[in-house]
Amino acid sequence: MLKPTRLLLLGAPGSGKGTISKRLLKKFPQLQYISSGDVLRSQIANGTSIGVKAEKYLKSGALVPDPVMVRLITGELQTHNWLTNKASWLLDGFPRTSNQAHQLNDVLEQYGSNLNMVIELDVDQKVILHRIESRYVHLPSGRIYSLDYNPPKVPFKDDVTGEPLSKREDDNAEVFQKRLDKYNEKIQDLREYYQELGIWRVVSGNTSDIIYPQVEKLVNR
Repeated sequence: MLKPTRLLLLGAPGSGKGTISKRLLKKFPQLQYISSGDVLRSQIANGTSIGVKAEKYLKSGALVPDPVMVRLITGELQTHNWLTNKASWLLDGFPRTSNQAHQLNDVLEQYGSNLNMVIELDVDQKVILHRIESRYVHLPSGRIYSLDYNPPKVPFKDDVTGEPLSKREDDNAEVFQKRLDKYNEKIQDLREYYQELGIWRVVSGNTSDIIYPQVEKLVNR
């Protein structure tokens, strides 16, 4: 990675963005990671002015408005001086819509730090639903197991503590299909926006071992 890489990783829920992100961060230690969910939770926990504002929306069941989310993400980048020192970074979870993308781009453009690569993980959604049905979690630690490709050593027991594994309420095909439907409604406009900017790339596959080498190759290029 010879020049700054400002990367957005996109994909349907359950497509493996978290797994791919971890492998990228291990391969490219200079790549900074910004998760919109982590930033939001941190701001709320620290009681910042923008965190308080965001929490009010969440408590009322409303979505956090786009301008607030843009301020959260760009504020995080500014705090670490990642907008002006030509740092390399990876965005996860934001933007999710073309409107958010437009607003984020307007801010990044002011610093000459526009995104220069957007990678969509193209995974068969039938495969995603099957993954979800076979997914179990150790709630205290967050360790995730798949009965198919990462089963616990003892059925339905955590490998480290031996405690029972649980099934999250939304880890079933019917509930998860609704999340996929929402993603599918929004992704086309977002895809077209970044295609027009000439920075959209797609990698296809049904496992992280197939997808990751393609992503690494793009980042290296």
